[in-house]
Amino acid sequence: MLYPKITSAEIIENYTLLVHFSNHQARKYNCENLLEKTMFSSLKNYAFFKNFQLDPSGSGIIWNDEVDISEYEIWINGIEL
Repeated sequence: MLYPKITSAEIIENYTLLVHFSNHQARKYNCENLLEKTMFSSLKNYAFFKNFQLDPSGSGIIWNDEVDISEYEIWINGIEL
């Protein structure tokens, strides 16, 4: 199954993102549960967390070459708005 691509994202509170998708739906995604995982530990630095970009293909949110969240993760585990 193909998942909709991310078209925009913004921080709405602390570690929560509001993510808009290509099918005109949105999800609220709380990143706090990721902070305990070693791969995402750099996100504990809030200045680093705020400095994300969208993958040009819409397939995720990226911070650097090692830290990213896929559109699948946000679509499946985000809260539908």
